[in-house]
Amino acid sequence: MSYALHPYLTFPGTTREAMEFYRDVFGGELTVTTFGELHALPEDSPSLDKVMHAQLVSPHVTIAASDLIEETPVEIIFGNAFSLALMGEAEDAETLTAAFDRLAEGGQVVMPLAPQMWGDLYGSLVDRFGTSWMVDVAGAPGAAADAPA
Repeated sequence: MSYALHPYLTFPGTTREAMEFYRDVFGGELTVTTFGELHALPEDSPSLDKVMHAQLVSPHVTIAASDLIEETPVEIIFGNAFSLALMGEAEDAETLTAAFDRLAEGGQVVMPLAPQMWGDLYGSLVDRFGTSWMVDVAGAPGAAADAPA
């Protein structure tokens, strides 16, 4: 039996926009289903057009998400308790660098993608949807030689 860990994100009404952005960054197939499409809420609910479930499946990334709706008594608290980590090898450096740059658009770079003392290319950011990301390229050419002392 095999299994995998897939992050499931919750957004304050921006799930469709966030998942379409992630599809643009990573490629893959995106499916989006609203509460209204599944008749999961009363017909007079203001949340019928909100996303009940979205899933992006690409060759290297699977992310699922949903909108927090008025009918759910939960508060979204964005913070730094977790990050989604994109990790690869030297041959992935160009792809992961491009992903870092795209994810940073409209977001905040916490640590620029740069060579590190442990020999990897590493950086972190919070994207424009409040999701924290880390990007690590193991054995990137010249990373250890160019790392800050």
